[in-house]
Amino acid sequence: MPDFTLLAVFIPTFFFVSVTPGLCMTLAMTLGMSIGVRKTLWMMLGELVGVALVAIAAVMGVASLMLNYPQVFSLLKWIGGAYLIYVGINMWRSRGSMAIVADTDKNVSRYTLLTQGFGTAIANPKGWAFMVSLLPPFINPQSPMPPQLIALIAIILVSEFVCMMLYASGGRTLKIFLSQGNNIKLLNRIAGSLMLFVGLWLAFG
Repeated sequence: MPDFTLLAVFIPTFFFVSVTPGLCMTLAMTLGMSIGVRKTLWMMLGELVGVALVAIAAVMGVASLMLNYPQVFSLLKWIGGAYLIYVGINMWRSRGSMAIVADTDKNVSRYTLLTQGFGTAIANPKGWAFMVSLLPPFINPQSPMPPQLIALIAIILVSEFVCMMLYASGGRTLKIFLSQGNNIKLLNRIAGSLMLFVGLWLAFG
């Protein structure tokens, strides 16, 4: 059985970390602004799968191997960052499938959104380092590992989802507020700048 005392401390700890602005939260807000909350759910699904894999790998010790080979991170970071920068530039120029237009029915593939979320979660070295440092103190070595791991990952995924929904909803609200003045170009430049920021953060962070 999981140690419920440890879980009671882990829940607010991880929620506080999740709600702090980061790569995935900024991406959620940007997509909520550009394509809406409902379609952003596909990015969230990819991100949650990535976060779950990182958490499992951290507990199993795979993360220590990954952290000892930074070239693996460098490749993933540069590929993911370059793509997000490309998307950000197109959005800033009001071009591409994710640019904001008056008609909000955007045709962005689910696969694209899934891979964006998954890639951002997997290629974020700070996420790996955080999982390596945070998870072990909340694991009781005297208790079976599987129930504890399941409970911790469930808390992580719920916290991440709730926080991404908050950020995506905030982006959607910002779009509605700014659209009242017919500022579509301004919206695209705000969303594009945020996407560029995420891409640069991922590539150089």
